[in-house]
Amino acid sequence: MTNDDDILVGLGFRRSIADETIQMKGSSPNFVEIAPENWMGMGGYWRSKLHEAAERFPITAHGLSLSIGSPDELDFEFVKELKKFLDEFNIDIYSEHLSYSKCDNAHIYDLLPIPFREDAVKHISKRIKTVQDILERPLILENVSYYTPVAAKMREEEFISSIVKESGCNLLLDVNNVYVNAFNHDYNAKDFIKNLPLDQVAYMHMAGHEKVEKDLIIDTHGQPIIDPVYDLFNYTLDLTEPVPVLLERDFNFPEMEELQGEMTNLKKIMNQKWNKAYVVDE
Repeated sequence: MTNDDDILVGLGFRRSIADETIQMKGSSPNFVEIAPENWMGMGGYWRSKLHEAAERFPITAHGLSLSIGSPDELDFEFVKELKKFLDEFNIDIYSEHLSYSKCDNAHIYDLLPIPFREDAVKHISKRIKTVQDILERPLILENVSYYTPVAAKMREEEFISSIVKESGCNLLLDVNNVYVNAFNHDYNAKDFIKNLPLDQVAYMHMAGHEKVEKDLIIDTHGQPIIDPVYDLFNYTLDLTEPVPVLLERDFNFPEMEELQGEMTNLKKIMNQKWNKAYVVDE
């Protein structure tokens, strides 16, 4: 049986909805998530807004530029500055993408897929251990959406599982990303989830996407969650223990009541699946 502390639904803290999030009434998030790169070194008005948010909500961080799969050397100065930032705002949960965005010292500003190969497992696992030592926190890595595999020599779920096992990191399970990849690459989303190291899931993401062709979905974080993704979320919660779940919305923001409705839907499913009577916040 769970209790109130186990049912945690968060919302991405974005500047476009910063004031509305901080001032939210009724069904407000249990925590907010930020991209630390968008706030590190920031002063003035927006720094004060972040402190204002931190006074009301616990904060988690979801990074964009660690580039854990890059062939380039780790950016040690960035990781050290990141630790200072996480410490300042008492951020315990720091997640990143199982991808890379930097090569030959060029920042690509996209999340590129890593070859599903044993040598990549070794390379990434070593880098994860180094980052965890510096941050003095576990690194939580997200399964990413991708639109073409690159030189794959093992299945993606085997690749993810091997990295989690060898590095000791945790997993951020993005349910929408699984749905997107399963649709685009024609595999069974439930089988994929079932074969992940679900005992190491520390965090989940839920989001919307956009179908741009009859055989192509793009992971946009700019649309409401659709019913098939909710169905996959239902299935996933049957296999996992209670963890925080974040509603991702990065642009095309609706009225705050609509976001509150999505958070309420997530919380209702979590309560039903994790054996607790559901009560709507008043």
